[in-house]
Amino acid sequence: MSANESRNASTKGSPVNAPLLDVQGVSVVFGGLTAVHDFSMQVETGRIHALIGPNGAGKTTTFNCISRYYQPTTGRIVFGGMDVTHHRPHQMAALGVARTFQNLELFAELSVLDNVLLGAYSSVARTPQARLRAYDAETIDFAGHLIDRVGLGDFHRTAAKNLDFGRQKLLELARALAIRPRLLLLDEPAAGLRNREIESLDRMLTELAERDGITVLLVEHVMQLVMSISHRITVISFGEKIAEGTPDEVRGDPLVIEAYLGKGAAEAA
Repeated sequence: MSANESRNASTKGSPVNAPLLDVQGVSVVFGGLTAVHDFSMQVETGRIHALIGPNGAGKTTTFNCISRYYQPTTGRIVFGGMDVTHHRPHQMAALGVARTFQNLELFAELSVLDNVLLGAYSSVARTPQARLRAYDAETIDFAGHLIDRVGLGDFHRTAAKNLDFGRQKLLELARALAIRPRLLLLDEPAAGLRNREIESLDRMLTELAERDGITVLLVEHVMQLVMSISHRITVISFGEKIAEGTPDEVRGDPLVIEAYLGKGAAEAA
C-alpha cells in the first residue's frame, strides 16, 4: 500500500468531527515502574495542542507511544479513526505522522539539504546512500523551500554537525515537515533557541496549523510559547493527567500550580 493509499484508508469511515488523535486509557509499565497510568487525550484536527508537565512526568513516554516507538502496556491509540496501537513507526509516517526528538536524531555528517531530503524519501530505500540517489528536482526544490521556511536558508550545504544546537532543532523540524504530515509531534522544539528564534517558531507553528491545516502536538517547557500558540493544553504529572483546557483555564488550575511550584504555591494561588 502506498503512503497516499494508507492516508486515505485512515480517513474512511471516520466521523467528520472525530479527533484526529485519540489516546484512550494508555498505561506504560517498565518492569515494576509505571511511567504512564490510564492516560487519555484527544487532539482535534488543525489545532495546536500542548502536552506539558514537570520533568519526568511521562510526556516523552506518551509521545513514544503515539509515534509507536513504545508499545503501551494497556490502552489504545487511534489516528484518523484507525486503531494504530500495533502499528510500527514507519507505518505511522506513511499515515502522515511526523515527529522530532528531545535528543537530536540527525545524520551529522550529511548536509542540511540531504537531511531534509532523507525525510522526504524515508521509505524509498534502506540506506541513506540509496535514498540520495532517488532524489528528483521537484523534491529538491521542496526540501529547499522547507529549509528556507525554518530559517536555515544560509546553511543548505552545511553539515548538520556544524550547526549550533538551536539550528539543529530547526533542521529536525524541516525534516519532519518533509513527509507532508497531517500530525506533527514536536518534543521540546524551542530548546536551545534564542528569544528571537522562539518568536519566529511561534509564528511558524501558528501558520502551519492555520494555513496548512497541520495538526500540532508539542511537548514544551517554554511556557511563553505554549501559552501563546496552544488552543488546548493537557497537563501530566507522575504519569497521570491532572488538568486539561484552554491556556487560561490551565494556568490558574491549583493542581497545575502545585505540580510545577509545590503545594504551598497552589494554596497561595
